[in-house]
Amino acid sequence: MRISKHSFFTLFTVILFFQGCSSTIYETQIKTDINDRYDTEFPFKDSSPILEKVSNTIHRISSIAFYEAYAFKRNSNIKLHTIEEDNLENTAIEKIFYNKTGSGTAAVIYSGNRKLALLTCSHIVVYPDTIVTYWADDKGILTNNVKSISFKKNENIYAVGLPELGMLNILASDTELDLALLGITFSVDYPGKFPKLSIPIGHANQLKWGAFVYMFGYPINYKMVSRAIVSVPQNRNSPEFLIDGVVNRGFSGGLVMAVRNGIPNLELVGIIRSVPKDVQYVLRPEQFKDDNQYDPLVPYKNNVYLDTDEKINYGITKVISTETIDKFLIKYQHKFSEEGYLPIRFFGKK
Repeated sequence: MRISKHSFFTLFTVILFFQGCSSTIYETQIKTDINDRYDTEFPFKDSSPILEKVSNTIHRISSIAFYEAYAFKRNSNIKLHTIEEDNLENTAIEKIFYNKTGSGTAAVIYSGNRKLALLTCSHIVVYPDTIVTYWADDKGILTNNVKSISFKKNENIYAVGLPELGMLNILASDTELDLALLGITFSVDYPGKFPKLSIPIGHANQLKWGAFVYMFGYPINYKMVSRAIVSVPQNRNSPEFLIDGVVNRGFSGGLVMAVRNGIPNLELVGIIRSVPKDVQYVLRPEQFKDDNQYDPLVPYKNNVYLDTDEKINYGITKVISTETIDKFLIKYQHKFSEEGYLPIRFFGKK
C-alpha cells in the first residue's frame, strides 16, 4: 500500500504531538552539605518517623486560678498598708469572684521512678498571689488609693491525657526567664508509656540567619507540627532568638528543633515563649457562676466590667534558647532533688 505525501505528513505531525505531551522524570539526588552546621534548606528525606517520636513526648497543659476580689469607692482613700483581710467585707463596696486560665504545651524531660517532669513556660502556670489596682486622678495619674484587691484562693494545673487526673505541681519557676518545671508522681509505674524527650540537645547560639526549624505544640488544643526559619539569631547577651513561625494560643512551651546535616538529625534548640500582642480594652458582662451563657436576644441589664483582649501579631515568635533552659535547670537543681528527682541537666558541666 502506497502512502501519499499528505498522509505521511499528517502521521508525522501526530507523532510529534504525542511526543510533546509525554514527560520524562529525572531523579535528582539532593544532598545536604555535611558541614556540622544547622541546615538552612528544607529537608528532602522523610521526617515522619523522628517527628512522631518527638510528638509522644509533648502534652497539652491547662491551668486555672481562682480569685476573690474586693472593690473600693474612689473617695474611700483606702491604702494598701491599711487593708486588713478580716475587715474587707465592711470596707469594700463589692465582692467579686473570678478566675484566670492558661493553656500551652509541655515536654517530658524526665521519666522514672513513677515520676514525670515537664518543661514549659511559667506564664502558662504561674499566677500572682495578690493583684492590686489603683485609682487615677483627674489627669490620669495613678494614686496610692486602692481601687481593687484580689487574692488567689486556689490553683489547679493538669496535663490532658495523663492518668490519675494528671494533676501537676510546680517544681520550680522563674518568671524572668519565663520557664517552669512541672512534676507529677504516679501511684503506680507506667513503664515506657510516657517517654521523655530523647533527641540531642542543640546549641541555639550556633544558629544562623535562615536556619530551618520544626515547631511542635498544641495551638488551640490541637497537636500540630509546623516549620519556620530563624530570623534573628541569638546573641551572647540575649536569652532568646526570633523565628518567623506562625503560632497561636497554646503553642507556648512548644518545642523548636533544628536539623544538623539532614534528617533524622534533629536537635532541640529552644521552646516557644510568646508572640507580640496588641492589647485592646473591651466591655464584658458579669460572669455566671455555673458557666451559663447569656442570651444575646435578651437585653443585658447587669453590671458591665472593663476587660482586655489580646490580638496576636502573627509571624514573629520568640524562642527561649537551650542555653537559657540549662541555666534554669542548674539554678533550681536543689528543688528537683528535694522532690526526689535525679539531676536534670541539658548540657554537661562547663
